[in-house]
Amino acid sequence: MAAFGLPWTILRTTQFHDLVARMTSVQRRSPVIGALAGVNFQPIDVRDVADRLAELAVGEPAGRVPDMGGPEIRSHRDLARAYLDSTGHRRILLPVRLPGAAFAGYRRGGHLAPDQAVGRITFDEFLAERKA
Repeated sequence: MAAFGLPWTILRTTQFHDLVARMTSVQRRSPVIGALAGVNFQPIDVRDVADRLAELAVGEPAGRVPDMGGPEIRSHRDLARAYLDSTGHRRILLPVRLPGAAFAGYRRGGHLAPDQAVGRITFDEFLAERKA
């Protein structure tokens, strides 16, 4: 867009609660659940992101705006356990260390935005709402 002179705004966010929950739910029939070893997530609620996008949409194009992250950073293992507890499933969590540059970046936290933890809804609150 910038190369064509068109106005634009880009908002980068951390992973949505739904994605983190889905990473565990797709394994629900297995007796063992894989959790990414050494990887933390900072999940954010889609409603928090939607509110920010609505603010940006009525404003002037701003280019790359500050990243947006969820209110807490937790290990994948901890988030998977929270999901299992909320659904009443008991499974063994197996730490899985995946190779490659992408997963090395995840272990380094390149997908996190700790200085931009502006989301309001925690993963546990998201799970409680889903259960209700």
